[in-house]
Amino acid sequence: MKCVWIFLWALIAFSLSSHAQNAAASEYSFTISGSQTWTDTGVDLTEGDELTLSAQTKPGSDGNCSPQGFTSTSGDWSKIPLPSVPAGALIARMAEKSDPALVGNENSLKVAGAGHLFLGVNENASSNCAFAVKVRITHGLATSPQNVSTGSSPAQNAAAQNSADTAQHPALKEQLSSAAQVWLKGQFGSSPAATSAQGSNAVSSNAAESVAGNPAGLKLPTVILDAGLRQHIDGLPRRVHDHAGNQGDMVNFVVVGSQESMQAAFDAANWHVADVDSKEAGLKAVLNTYQKKEYLQMPMSHLYLFDRVQDFGYEQAQAFAVVASRHHFRVWKAPFTWNDQVVWVGAATHDIGFEKDIRTGKLTHKIDPDVDSERANLAEGLDKSGKANKLTYYLPPNPVQDAKNASGGGYHSDGRLLVVFLK
Repeated sequence: MKCVWIFLWALIAFSLSSHAQNAAASEYSFTISGSQTWTDTGVDLTEGDELTLSAQTKPGSDGNCSPQGFTSTSGDWSKIPLPSVPAGALIARMAEKSDPALVGNENSLKVAGAGHLFLGVNENASSNCAFAVKVRITHGLATSPQNVSTGSSPAQNAAAQNSADTAQHPALKEQLSSAAQVWLKGQFGSSPAATSAQGSNAVSSNAAESVAGNPAGLKLPTVILDAGLRQHIDGLPRRVHDHAGNQGDMVNFVVVGSQESMQAAFDAANWHVADVDSKEAGLKAVLNTYQKKEYLQMPMSHLYLFDRVQDFGYEQAQAFAVVASRHHFRVWKAPFTWNDQVVWVGAATHDIGFEKDIRTGKLTHKIDPDVDSERANLAEGLDKSGKANKLTYYLPPNPVQDAKNASGGGYHSDGRLLVVFLK
């Protein structure tokens, strides 16, 4: 699967660098039901897109149903979305709050600004109408003076189009170039990671410690943990494992708070929930690329703690570098609570490239051996999120300080766990 993602990353890079979407067209098919006024198609629109829509009444609809509107208009049709056209007609809008437009049996619409496609039935109550709708979107440039044809040669027009596209999306080239540098740096070496030896020597008790000189520069206050919580943390497995029982990443953080509080905190800290299905994620990555969106939710493998796979996987990544380089963690709901609060246990690492799995000989992600840097990255984000009440570090007995993950990559740590109490 890693090879597929490497190929996908290359495909994304090629697609972005050539701006292939300018001349592309996308086609969709929808069933729009009169059981609700508006249906969200899930299709994003870009300024300059041209939509060609056609519709037919689906079998099983009432006899007076038509995309052009009801053949019989008896009843109260006040307050319908588009009073200027027949009730029951197929309509569309280009954004959630935009004015609706008639589609009928067939129509073409121009997208004036970035938006989102909604299709609906021009009615104020549900009906037994359903329409089969086909939508073709021709992706074009925003209408502006530089995009108006002036009789220039095809080469000049193409150059002008590419220049305008770069102006419309100025970050794409920089993001792609930076993503390639991230991959190369992780794959072929970078400056030596900061050692964690100093932090390891500085910690000598089971009490929570303030952090001096941690990689992110964040200094946390000393908090003496409750004896009951310390006992629970002391009893945690020190490492997660794969499906075959091979020990891997170290457990390096604990979060105390409800699931809703936990998810809100990670969302506020700009962490993204990882996709679960790899095939679906691959398609989404390609579609996002052609729509010039960032794809930041690449799936992660299943690892085990408490005899089950992670409850959630989260990641942070630079746009378009997510295939090769990402900050990420897995989190499990602990089999115990503290002061009637849910406790979450996690393992955070930083993917920086690819390496060979010593067990299978296949490619796998290479992690930054200085795992304390990722722990500090997590702490800094949660601290800035405003959702954490207290953060501190705790050194359990028998800490993990030098180990290998399940695929054979080595890592080192001072052995401490980040402990986070949410508001």
